[in-house]
Amino acid sequence: MADTFYGYVRPDGQVGSRNFVAVIPSVTCANDVAQAICRQVQGCVTYLHHQGCCQMPPDLERVTDTLISLGKSPNTGAVLIVSLGCEGTDHERMYNEIKATGKHVEIIHIQELGGVSNAIRLGTDIARKLVIEVSGMQRQEVGVDRIVMAIKCGASDTTSGMASNCVIGYIADKLVDQGATVIFGETTEFLGGEHLLARRAVGGENGPVGQKIYQIVNAMESRAKAIGCDMRKGQPTPGNIAGGLSSIEEKSLGAIVKSGTKPIQGVLEYPQHAFGCKGLWIKDTPGREPEILTGMAATGAQFMMFSTGRGAPQGFPSMPVIKICGNPNTY
Repeated sequence: MADTFYGYVRPDGQVGSRNFVAVIPSVTCANDVAQAICRQVQGCVTYLHHQGCCQMPPDLERVTDTLISLGKSPNTGAVLIVSLGCEGTDHERMYNEIKATGKHVEIIHIQELGGVSNAIRLGTDIARKLVIEVSGMQRQEVGVDRIVMAIKCGASDTTSGMASNCVIGYIADKLVDQGATVIFGETTEFLGGEHLLARRAVGGENGPVGQKIYQIVNAMESRAKAIGCDMRKGQPTPGNIAGGLSSIEEKSLGAIVKSGTKPIQGVLEYPQHAFGCKGLWIKDTPGREPEILTGMAATGAQFMMFSTGRGAPQGFPSMPVIKICGNPNTY
């Protein structure tokens, strides 16, 4: 394995594999404006979402934190925040915290500008200027220890746990050995195998990290039980069963193989950025693709390796998603 790669070195020391301008709507009401700007300006990406208003304060804080972490991603060179002006998310905090990374950040307010047409016009002008600015950035050769790789499996079948997840686990171990960072999640798919992960935690099964692993799995099960449901009724999915997986425990055993064999350093909350973390980490995420891909991009991952057996088409605007498949028919 090569010990260097070429990336975009950011002012805060992160290294990106891409160099986009991120157009971030701070609330769902700003989605159409953000999307219109991106359609007119090549080199921009946007993160459309249905959040940001009429939510409880903890939810609004989590949305704000996640959007901030997406803005901090090393794969974006500059950021334009599109605010409605009356949303529940803290768009000013978004602006200030992303700007603190050293990136060029701009913000527009649709209501203050008098509506959609004016906002699209001004936002397009700003986005063009930002794209021109970041296009002058050049890749630099840096060490593999600057890599942050996310991993996931989806649309899994029996070949996932036997082949493609094993490949990802092998690569995860190699990267960790070279000082890089690997993040995996899908708490819903630890069920039945959480004790195996806890035993690999730094400090052992009974240490803080090991206990945190048990805690996030128990909390996930408790949320389901609180509404009278059992997680095992939703997992494995119909596609998993058709692919030969018989139980959530069997699915979990195959899923955790992709984390490799190295010690688990800690557990990150969903919005948390992983800058400064080294080695193998868990992020407490759902298993469903839109949520986990968003959470992993917010982690600061430059790319994701995604194992699939039956075929999963999902990608992410700013984070390359590399599909690994061990099923010859699906491939």
